[in-house]
Amino acid sequence: MSWLFGINKGPKGEGAGPPPPLPPAQPGAEGGGDRGLGDRPAPKDKWSNFDPTGLERAAKAARELEHSRYAKDALNLAQMQEQTLQLEQQSKLKEYEAAVEQLKSEQIRAQAEERRKTLSEETRQHQARAQYQDKLARQRYEDQLKQQQLLNEENLRKQEESVQKQEAMRRATVEREMELRHKNEMLRVEAEARARAKAERENADIIREQIRLKAAEHRQTVLESIRTAGTLFGEGFRAFVTDWDKVTATVAGLTLLAVGVYSAKNATLVAGRFIEARLGKPSLVRETSRITVLEALRHPIQVSRRLLSRPQDALEGVVLSPSLEARVRDIAIATRNTKKNRSLYRNILMYGPPGTGKTLFAKKLALHSGMDYAIMTGGDVAPMGREGVTAMHKLFDWANTSRRGLLLFVDEADAFLRKRATEKISEDLRATLNAFLYRTGQHSNNPSHVSHGGSSPAGRPWLTPQARWAPRSAAAGGCSLEP
Repeated sequence: MSWLFGINKGPKGEGAGPPPPLPPAQPGAEGGGDRGLGDRPAPKDKWSNFDPTGLERAAKAARELEHSRYAKDALNLAQMQEQTLQLEQQSKLKEYEAAVEQLKSEQIRAQAEERRKTLSEETRQHQARAQYQDKLARQRYEDQLKQQQLLNEENLRKQEESVQKQEAMRRATVEREMELRHKNEMLRVEAEARARAKAERENADIIREQIRLKAAEHRQTVLESIRTAGTLFGEGFRAFVTDWDKVTATVAGLTLLAVGVYSAKNATLVAGRFIEARLGKPSLVRETSRITVLEALRHPIQVSRRLLSRPQDALEGVVLSPSLEARVRDIAIATRNTKKNRSLYRNILMYGPPGTGKTLFAKKLALHSGMDYAIMTGGDVAPMGREGVTAMHKLFDWANTSRRGLLLFVDEADAFLRKRATEKISEDLRATLNAFLYRTGQHSNNPSHVSHGGSSPAGRPWLTPQARWAPRSAAAGGCSLEP
């Protein structure tokens, strides 16, 4: 109620009088508020310094307000201010209560955090205690194991020492027994030797007489045996010589035995050569399409496919120039129809750079003509030396055993087919070359066709009645052909 003290008395000029006069100054208060305080003593009670002027002013203002026309409004305003103050106090009270509740919740949270920290610390302490106890238990167990191991080692050492002592005692006993036995044996042997020597000295005449009698008896026995054997042999030989039937039978038996041994040896060699020619493959052959018994047993499916396959075109997969392709196709047709026309087969010389299709054409030509093929390399002939002639004859003998006919392709033929008049070659290679020319130098209707392949004909002339060499340059990527 500030209006009681002259504050907010209403509108200006209405009911507002002049301000009340100030109370008169107290004597002795001049010159400052605190200067006279030290001259007089302080009041003895709380009402000593009470100034009633303010109450008078308030009473006067109340009387003026009662007579004013705005008294009711002022009262309502005062009530509203009181309510506002009460609401503010209630809001402050609620804020205080909320703050108290928040403090309580924070206190509960802090207590829970402290309890959690306490529990975690207790858990950590329990774990540390359990680990320490486990460590102590393990250490005690290890100490017990070490003590037990030391005890076992001590017992084992004592047992080993005891065994060693017993073994030493036993060895000493055995050595002593052996020593005594040896001494007894030596004494016994010495006594026996003395007794035997004494007996021999006493019976020396008797022993010499016995030896003399035995030698005479053995000599007599040997002489009688010789006389008996000579008599028997002489009578048998005399009887054999006088009996011509026995002499004839003996001579015939020895003759038949010699003939049988010689015949068996030659028959075995012939049979071995026949089997080798029929079943085996010569050492000079690198690749062949002939089917052998071993190959049929090892690869039955491939052999059956090869037997059931049809003749192929001779130039299938071979790329040649048009003119050379026409000549090659004529040779393929002529070779295929040679057997039907009962004409003679020809040799072929093919030369050109490597990879131009010489070996491939030889294989295709054999399959197109219904024959087998065999491929040999000229470089395998020279290292064979003296065995080259035999290997060459074996090769052609093996080729002649083919029922379908065989086309023999000599790859790198210039390695051993050289001109004999101008080039220096060894005697073994010359003999091998002569054997090759002997087997291929005549016209024949035997289907063992021979083709020769080389890298280049320059400087490698080779002449046979069926093949001639003409100097020409082999074009790159192609090959030349001479019938």
